[in-house]
This record gives sequence, structure tokens and C-alpha cells, in this order.
Amino acid sequence: MRVYVDLVLLLNITMDLLLLLSVSIVLKRNVKFYRIVLGSITGGISIIFLFISLNNLSLFLFKMLISVLMVLITFSYKNIKYFFNNLLYLYLSSIILGGGIYLLDIQINYRNQGLMFINNGFGINLVVLVIVSPFIIYSYIKSMRKMKNCYSNFYKVDLYYKNKIYHFNAFLDTGNRLYDPYKKRPIVIANTNKITLNYEDAILVPYMTASGNSILKCVVADKLIIEKSIEVSNVLIGVIDNKLNIEGVNMLLHNDLIGGMK
Repeated sequence: MRVYVDLVLLLNITMDLLLLLSVSIVLKRNVKFYRIVLGSITGGISIIFLFISLNNLSLFLFKMLISVLMVLITFSYKNIKYFFNNLLYLYLSSIILGGGIYLLDIQINYRNQGLMFINNGFGINLVVLVIVSPFIIYSYIKSMRKMKNCYSNFYKVDLYYKNKIYHFNAFLDTGNRLYDPYKKRPIVIANTNKITLNYEDAILVPYMTASGNSILKCVVADKLIIEKSIEVSNVLIGVIDNKLNIEGVNMLLHNDLIGGMK
């Protein structure tokens, strides 16, 4: 079997370039592009040493060493957390890319007869691999950005009201800027049927919606405990019946509470 070392080397450098670029984008490292190129060349050249006979342990340690060198050359060293985050996301990107290519190869290269999978003689060539890989990395970057932007705003909140504790899955809604017009207290929106409201307890707050003006029934919370550590008082809880359009969320925190949480 012939092995074209130059093509293998070029392919390996290209893959390493995509991986390091994805780490830089996801973690917002903003490193110079030439450093990414140098790191990918370091990873690419290492493929030559894989033709040397090594046992499994030696090969594993060698790959780990190359990964560390790639990260240090590309992102340098600032502190231990910075270094390990770079290394972790390099491996996560590798898993995503490798798994995507493997899945694609299985779909193209094999057909099943019942529970049997048979090689049909096709396979992914280098050209297809180079074309498809950036799309896999792009999907990974897009998903990671969405996850970081969305799930970083999720919080566990304990509401204390009339000697009772209510537990909520809350989302920090930067668009929530509701205040009561009387004492300018921020209003947190809660979807719950656990709090019994009557007009003697409730504070009626007018507010504007897309469909027009409405009235929000609110109660004065004794306090909110956010993530078991941040205590917030002087807050109104606006109780609504409609479910919130965010997965698993039954409370929207006020935008101004972000300062207290951070």
C-alpha cells in the first residue's frame, strides 16, 4: 500500500489549523493568525514520527506532548487555568471533528442488511474531507457560542415569601426593565400557581405589551437567594399564568439584578 506522506502531512496541518482556529474563536483568544499556523505545522509535522514503531503508551504520551506544544505555541502560557482550558477545548474540537467525519464515513461507506453492516466499497476521499471539515467545525463553534450565551444566564433562585420558600429555574432577561411606578422597585416575572394572590395582597402595576396595555399583579418578596449565595431584597414578583418561552424556565430575572449577581 502506498502512503503519500506529503498529502498526509498537508491534511494533518489543515485539520490542526481548523481545530486551533475553532479554539481561538470559541474562547475568544484573539491570537495572531501566524501563531495558529505555527501551532498547526507543529501538529502536522508530528505525523512523520507516527511511522516509527511505538507501543501504545509511548504513542499516547507522544500525542499528549504534541498537543501541549501546539497549545503553548499558539496561545502561549498565562496561567494554569488558561492553559488547561485551551487544551480541553482542543480535545473537544478534535472529538467533534473526528466523530463527525466518522459518522459521515459510516453513512457513505457502509450499508446494512438487518443487523449486518457491509462495506460497499466507497469511502470519503481527501477532497471531500477537506470540504466537509470546515462545516463540521463551523457547526460546533456556532453551537458552543449559543450554549455559552444562553446557558450562562440560567440561575437557581429561592423565593422567600410569607414564611415559605419557593424554588425557581430563572433566566436573566436583559430585556426585562419593569419597575413599579411607586417606589421604582425592579419586577421579577414568575410563572407559578403556588403563590395565592388576592387583590388585598397584590400590587397592581400597569405595563405595556405587544398587544396593548395590561395590569400585572405583583407581591413584595421577602428576599431572593440566587445560586445559594446572592441575596436580593426590595424586589417585586410579578405573577403570570402563561408559560415562559424558554426551556425549563419559570422565572425571568430583572436586568438590573445582573450587577448584584456578579
